[in-house]
Amino acid sequence: MAAAEPVLIVAQMRGCEQALIDSGNSIGGLMEYAGIGAAQWVWRLAAGRPVTILCGPGNNGGDGYVIARELHMRGTPVRVIAPLEPRTEAATAARHTYSGPIVEDAMGGALVDCLFGSGLTRPLEPPHAALLARLAASHAAAVAVDLPSGVDAENGAMLNEALPEYRLTLALGAWKPAHWLMPAMARMGERRLVDLGIMPPTDAARLIRRPHLAAPQSDTHKYTRGLLAVVGGAMPGAGVLAARAAMHGGAGYLKLLAAHRSPATPDELVLDNRPLDRALADGRINALLVGPGLGRDAEAGERLRAVLARNLPTVLDADALMLLSPAMLAERTAPLLLTPHAGELAHLGQAFGLETEDRIARVLELARASGAVVVAKGPDTLVAGPEGALRFTPPAPSWLSTAGTGDVLAGLIASRLATGRRALEAAEEGLWLHGEAARLAGVAFSASGLIRALPAAHAACL
Repeated sequence: MAAAEPVLIVAQMRGCEQALIDSGNSIGGLMEYAGIGAAQWVWRLAAGRPVTILCGPGNNGGDGYVIARELHMRGTPVRVIAPLEPRTEAATAARHTYSGPIVEDAMGGALVDCLFGSGLTRPLEPPHAALLARLAASHAAAVAVDLPSGVDAENGAMLNEALPEYRLTLALGAWKPAHWLMPAMARMGERRLVDLGIMPPTDAARLIRRPHLAAPQSDTHKYTRGLLAVVGGAMPGAGVLAARAAMHGGAGYLKLLAAHRSPATPDELVLDNRPLDRALADGRINALLVGPGLGRDAEAGERLRAVLARNLPTVLDADALMLLSPAMLAERTAPLLLTPHAGELAHLGQAFGLETEDRIARVLELARASGAVVVAKGPDTLVAGPEGALRFTPPAPSWLSTAGTGDVLAGLIASRLATGRRALEAAEEGLWLHGEAARLAGVAFSASGLIRALPAAHAACL
């Protein structure tokens, strides 16, 4: 897998900056690195158009003065608007290095928002919010430096209503949670990272990146690649969809353990209509998936209990999540993955007695309480491990918001699990393949269209 990029909360970022200072850097020096790096991106976006830089009183404003100086030196027309004087030593020093004009108002070209950075935890004052809104409306494009002003860095909440939409957001040093969380991330446009050479904590949250997958070895056969059994239920189509996706996820052998009737299945999919206890007794099975199309009646509950009692690496999705209780997991030791959407996550929170309303905290608590890797699906999918690992997922195309794509994701993750991947790795790899297939599938695709794009997504990782 490509080197994962850290996602740091404010306290972690400050600790990393302090480590750089302790090693001989200065706050002013870091401001220079940040401002010069950001100026490169702003210069490209401006493409010769005038640039207005809105500078606040803190070090984010100091970054803005460095950007202004660098653009001014390149010949770009620059206007700085500073509603508040610098209040830090580094920002004051940066202000003195800029020799261009400071104005009351401007319009046209690009706006650079350096009003407040990632430390903001309260709404913008009304005059500042109004100024930002007016400037954003009067410029052709807006760029946020580190984070848009008025966004909570920790949870992606918008502290003010009607914040502007940005063409580009430049994260300084490391990603912050808000870069990958709704609702804020929907307004950030394209995101780019300005490297400051920080050394993140080893336990930091990370952004999921493209995995490195390998072609099967020359002596590989279907069983050594992994056998995945998908346990069907009352609605067989969803199980077939998950199994079809799993065929392109790496596992060498797929079985559908059907419930009542034999659905139409691809020729390559082995259909097993035997009683579930006999079907599950196959000692070659490496991993199990249950939930898509399972149903929620008493028989579905019994099928779920039978799967969990088998104590193999297992993915629980859809209906299985609505039937799950803590008591069902009491005897399990094998790896487990849960893939809830927002409604299922809320239900699991009640079932496991979780009290927090914060989404990140809830996902982490559910992972600890269940002993499972939790994939909290949505436009800002989170992955949490029982030991506290946290992963953020780059947004996939919104065309994924159609029936059946969740079954495809469950099949992919389960397929990766069957190949022998650890649960957290299986989740990361499945999510990346799912998002890449959505990009390759184009627009207005169905779940079947998404599956057809999976081989090309897989090829992108070889």
